Amino acid sequence: MSLSSPLRRVLGYGSARGGAAHWYSQRVTGLALVLLGSWFVLSLACLDGATYENVSQWLSSPASSTLMVMLVVVVAWHAALGLQVIVEDYVSSSGLRAAVLVAVKFALVAAAVLGVLAVLRIAFGVAA
Repeated sequence: MSLSSPLRRVLGYGSARGGAAHWYSQRVTGLALVLLGSWFVLSLACLDGATYENVSQWLSSPASSTLMVMLVVVVAWHAALGLQVIVEDYVSSSGLRAAVLVAVKFALVAAAVLGVLAVLRIAFGVAA
């Protein structure tokens, strides 16, 4: 006697087709956010009272700009994973669910690109 559904036997997928990967990705990005967020907060604490030029100079260093780009990308990725779960759980209409998921992913990609470009612009000293 098997507990798997006939559809699962035909398709060879589990119940959610990747729920474990999604869960694992959320945990990995969460851990990365703890590490990168701690770095960011400690760095800002060390820059207490610094001027705009000092902060720009700090962000111009390769290590700081690389970690900041990583922070922006991981925040967007983690937000996309979390919002996907919320939308899938609470939006009942499949058409509306698809539209909201596309809009959320588009907005997060746009925000991540803008954030990365802002960091790179400061890192390479491009004037406004």
